[in-house]
Amino acid sequence: MTAHGAYANLAGAALFTERKLDDRDAAFATELLHGTCRQQGTYDLIIEAAAGRPLSTLQAAIIDVLRLAAHQLLAMRVPTHAAVAASVDLAGTAVGEHTTGLVNAISRRIAARDLAAWLDELSEGLDATDALALRTHHPRWMVEAYAAVLPDDEVETALLANNEPPVTALAIRPGLADVEELEAAGATAVPGLPTAATLTGPPGRLDAVREGRAGVQDPGSQRVALRLAEADAPAGPWLDLCAGPGGKAALLAGLAIEQSERLLASELRPHRAELVEQALRAYSGPHAPLVIAADGTRPAWPAATFARVMADVPCTGLGALRRRPEARWRRTTADLDTLIPLQRDLLRSAIASTQPGGVVSYVTCSPHRAETIEIVDAVLAEGAPAERIGPDLQLWPHRDGTDAMFQALLRRT
Repeated sequence: MTAHGAYANLAGAALFTERKLDDRDAAFATELLHGTCRQQGTYDLIIEAAAGRPLSTLQAAIIDVLRLAAHQLLAMRVPTHAAVAASVDLAGTAVGEHTTGLVNAISRRIAARDLAAWLDELSEGLDATDALALRTHHPRWMVEAYAAVLPDDEVETALLANNEPPVTALAIRPGLADVEELEAAGATAVPGLPTAATLTGPPGRLDAVREGRAGVQDPGSQRVALRLAEADAPAGPWLDLCAGPGGKAALLAGLAIEQSERLLASELRPHRAELVEQALRAYSGPHAPLVIAADGTRPAWPAATFARVMADVPCTGLGALRRRPEARWRRTTADLDTLIPLQRDLLRSAIASTQPGGVVSYVTCSPHRAETIEIVDAVLAEGAPAERIGPDLQLWPHRDGTDAMFQALLRRT
């Protein structure tokens, strides 16, 4: 999976469905996959120490087998003999019989200590930031990004919260379902959030989800959509500037219809535009949302067209590490060099697309200052015709039980 750049949540779910795993086996496989991806950087250091050789000298497939072995041995209740035997068998089947001896030897050396002992050894000589990064299973630059925006006594708590799998949250499509229907099907309403409920078990067992009248969506994502819908704005159509894969668009579409308005959902990539269409499939009628594939930085609509604009821009995803466990080891600071100019361009476009008096919602699923406050400050400082509406919103898993969503609301002047 790692060699092909797959996403753990998507690849895993598809594979588990294909193999027809029951709930117990699917839960085990999910923890094995997600946990291994989540702690990959730590396991790589442990594998190197146990192997006595650089990771670069091992085949990529062997490294993946050893990462899986490490998670079973150090973080799951799998007996040592079972984890080692399963890893040896996997190496023989997936890579070749000639690799089984190596995997057996390294796996047994990994099992010789528990995780705490490995962390103590690997932490020797590290500075405080590197030691915290190792202990919480994050790259150093992400630890520094969190430390830049949180009080000192919250940084470790926030990082550890990224290692806890999120509860499955559902969002209704306004006008098509209500939370009471979800509760009747076994979900639990989220206090203070009229569109949300949490669920234990597969969402696809609910009629509302299968029919597109509800969908899986983090409560933080719902909160930023509701804040945009509730802001004072003139009449007029709504725009979701970067709509894929469609969760916010589906919620905004229903909220727009409740105000007798229509949503335009724009997404750059055609295959992601198709995902948006799928998310919006249950809406019909004269105010049904419209989906197009278009570049948000080169608008396919006249300027000053929309009363409300959602600009949920591409970002590093540092706020969604709970549900995208592999992201922390794939993203680097170099990604910011590409993302920051794009984020500025998209915010400029969002403002230009908004009517005077209309509202723009600038959103990222990242708490990194360079992608959040500094983007808004820079665009306003260069003279963009907009002003902030109240304080910015920054949500956190450890405080709010949501992804670390950021939102700035702006009014077009």
